[in-house]
Amino acid sequence: MPDNPYPGVQAVARALSLLNFFSDAQPEWTLTALTAAAELNRTTVYRLLVALESFDLVKRDPDTERYRLGSGIIALAGRALRANPVRTLSRPELEKLAAATDETATLEILTGYNMLILDEVLGNRFIQSSPSVGTLWPTFATSTGNAVMAYLPPAELDTILQAPLPKLTPKTITSPQTLRQHLAQIRVDGYAIVSEALELGFVAIGAPLRNSDGFPIAAISLGGPTIRLTNSYLPQLGALVCAAARRISKQLGYR
Repeated sequence: MPDNPYPGVQAVARALSLLNFFSDAQPEWTLTALTAAAELNRTTVYRLLVALESFDLVKRDPDTERYRLGSGIIALAGRALRANPVRTLSRPELEKLAAATDETATLEILTGYNMLILDEVLGNRFIQSSPSVGTLWPTFATSTGNAVMAYLPPAELDTILQAPLPKLTPKTITSPQTLRQHLAQIRVDGYAIVSEALELGFVAIGAPLRNSDGFPIAAISLGGPTIRLTNSYLPQLGALVCAAARRISKQLGYR
């Protein structure tokens, strides 16, 4: 069967691929730069951008001639968030965790090699992380990512561990063998602790959300600075996160 059996599929795929080039690191693109990055014909990229702009999915600055994501993306993302049943079920538990600990609670889902923050409730602390719903973080360097990885089928786990594992801080674990040992301990404890692997001074505790088949469809976490979330305090927080994850998983059909 051909890769694109229906007329127009290639154009749609190319248009969507252009949207993926817009990121936190590079939120704006010129036509020339985007054409080079996408490795497509300049005329093709221009036509795709015009089509995307007509639906407010991208917006062109007439002064700089640069493109950025448009308000239509925000509207679509909002609908997707509101329609996600995991977010609806998890929200009360995130609020309880944040209220009980004054730390930031998040809900994250696996997308490719990253964890996407789907929801977040900030704790009542002066020093804390800023709102980051929609942010992507490397799976191997996050507590939620480790919590999900610990329960993935072997083939899916192998795919993640075979990808590049860059050293984000001096404490980032980049050895697949060491990570596998860490994941085995997570299965024993029921929750993951990842300290300063993503950012120095930041530690988080994550636990998986599992469906009726036992598949880890998401994870929740508590995170904050190491000066507050000390080694002696982490097991207590782990128990809270684990209990909340079990309650959510039960509503998802996991037994």
